[in-house]
Amino acid sequence: MAAAAAAAVRFHLLHLLLLVLFFVSSAMSISDTDALIRLKQSFLNAGALDSWDPNTAPCAKNNQWKGVVCMKGILTGIRLASMGLSGKIDVDALDSLPGLRSVSFWNNSFSGNIPEFNKLGALKSLFLSSNKFSGDIPSNFFSSMTSLKKVWLSGNMFSGRIPESLAQLPHLLELHLESNRFTGPIPLFGDNSLTSLDLSNNQLEGEIPQGLSKFRSDSFQGNDRLCGKVLNKECQPAESIPLEATASDSSPTSAGAPPPNASPAMSPAAMGGIAIVGMMLLFLVITIVKRRRDNDFDLLEKDNLDDLIEVSVSGGSTNRSNAGSSNYNRRASGSSRRGGGGGVGSTRGKLAAMGELVMVNDEKGVFGLPDLMKAAAEVLGNGGLGSAYKAAMVSGVSVVVKRMREMNRLGKDGFDAEMRHLGKLRHENILTPLAYHYLKEEKLLISEYVPKGSLLYVLHGDRGASHSELKWPVRLKIIRGIAQGLDYLHSEYASSDIPHGNLKSCNVLLGSNYDPLLSDYGFYPLINSAQAAQALFALKTPEYIQYQQVSPKSDIYCLGIIILEIVTGKFPSQYLLNGKGGTDVVHWVHTAISEQRESELIDPEIANSSSESVSDVEMLLRIGAECTHTNPDKRPSLNQIISRVEEVKA
Repeated sequence: MAAAAAAAVRFHLLHLLLLVLFFVSSAMSISDTDALIRLKQSFLNAGALDSWDPNTAPCAKNNQWKGVVCMKGILTGIRLASMGLSGKIDVDALDSLPGLRSVSFWNNSFSGNIPEFNKLGALKSLFLSSNKFSGDIPSNFFSSMTSLKKVWLSGNMFSGRIPESLAQLPHLLELHLESNRFTGPIPLFGDNSLTSLDLSNNQLEGEIPQGLSKFRSDSFQGNDRLCGKVLNKECQPAESIPLEATASDSSPTSAGAPPPNASPAMSPAAMGGIAIVGMMLLFLVITIVKRRRDNDFDLLEKDNLDDLIEVSVSGGSTNRSNAGSSNYNRRASGSSRRGGGGGVGSTRGKLAAMGELVMVNDEKGVFGLPDLMKAAAEVLGNGGLGSAYKAAMVSGVSVVVKRMREMNRLGKDGFDAEMRHLGKLRHENILTPLAYHYLKEEKLLISEYVPKGSLLYVLHGDRGASHSELKWPVRLKIIRGIAQGLDYLHSEYASSDIPHGNLKSCNVLLGSNYDPLLSDYGFYPLINSAQAAQALFALKTPEYIQYQQVSPKSDIYCLGIIILEIVTGKFPSQYLLNGKGGTDVVHWVHTAISEQRESELIDPEIANSSSESVSDVEMLLRIGAECTHTNPDKRPSLNQIISRVEEVKA
């Protein structure tokens, strides 16, 4: 017996040692560069990733890799949307990135079963929409991914039941499973934090759970066998099925003596020895891991990093990272993210080599580059035109510094004239720039920092106090202010083809009393024509897509999108580069109006709080629909819009 016990102790010690060595080797993981090169090698058609140079770091200050998101030098996201990729996704390579929080493979050609993303337990966002994935997803697939906030699997060929583990995620905000082949009942979500849901165009059946009744019918359309109050479709009572007794093939295990072939029990001393050795080895593992990762995770958790509205809604779908030309407008004229060692560092380096700023508006005082260099810097995000930083200066003034890369259409004198004109604008609904700096390769534009952030963020991304205050009177106030600010711009730039040019909800900032402030306007004469179609929302109108024509009525179309967005509460698919994800608010609203179903379009948060104003809300919907007419000549003028909006009652 003693020999057997000793052998058992040696076996357990050896087993424990092997486990510890495994964890030690895992802790000393490969570099971010090696991990991403390994990931790239698992792809086919990876030509879009030529910037992934094994001789450089992914988060290099002046040469960050394409599709990589970094915060304070830590790799936090992979965004490889619309890159024509196929093949396999090496999840083990991703697992070697300790700071990874967001993954997007949106709109590629990956196929087969869902990769083992459940190995990435710290992931907060997973965007796999618009691929060719198929097969069942195991019911417990998401059980270990308790940090997930956003899951987008739409536009694939997934089948089987919706995984029960999705309904058990404690922090899930967005779930998009539309346009797949999911079958069976919807899991019971119960009390949940979901703010965005789309299960449409599957093969689901049964009653819609009570926990999802807050969502409108379009979240469930295209599932003929679904029923419930949301769909105004009564469920048939389930037939009672008699239970049949089943015989067990095995008998309960006796609580008595162990079977003859059981291993001999270890003595308390042996158990104690294993415990002590195990604790010592575990301490070694913790020390190794701690030295390597502590600082990284402190930064990540302390700053509460999320993926950008990747408002994919991000995204995203929403691949919402393409939702706006400036994702920093998500929260405080930005996303309120701290960090970005690479971005801030490279900006400071450029500032040190520059001359002085050119002030075009001194309402917030006069400051120069030295003031910005001494300021506490904070990365706010990246957009179609460049990146943005918040700078809190010693004087107490906080500004946003935008690095614009594509404003090379005019020479220095022409650029100065345009900026000075912008700096003279004064209107309660216009955010006037404060200063600029001219470089041949890029420009710096400085404007006031607006803490409440953008309409996009408050409407879609924030479910806190600011969002809860978006009652009908506040939304109507915002629409009125946007229309009045746009009218001012059209009077000041009467000779311009598109006076604003980039009107969308991420470029509407909200003051402390929800007074809207239009930003990122007047850039059309400044941006390279080759980049303008990608960067400016006014160039995504029907007349430009079909005939490459623009006019002031292009701004009217953009205003119509915002009106429909505010009234319906839906994220417009028009904001996304590939148009996949979100809601095609133009088609949806025009169809519903033609069928006299306007009341179904109203955001429930408006309808539930202002039932007496439904007719006024519907009136505003019709105004928005007229603004988005495909024929620019049939869109109303700004004077007509303002007059009609003033007639709408709060």
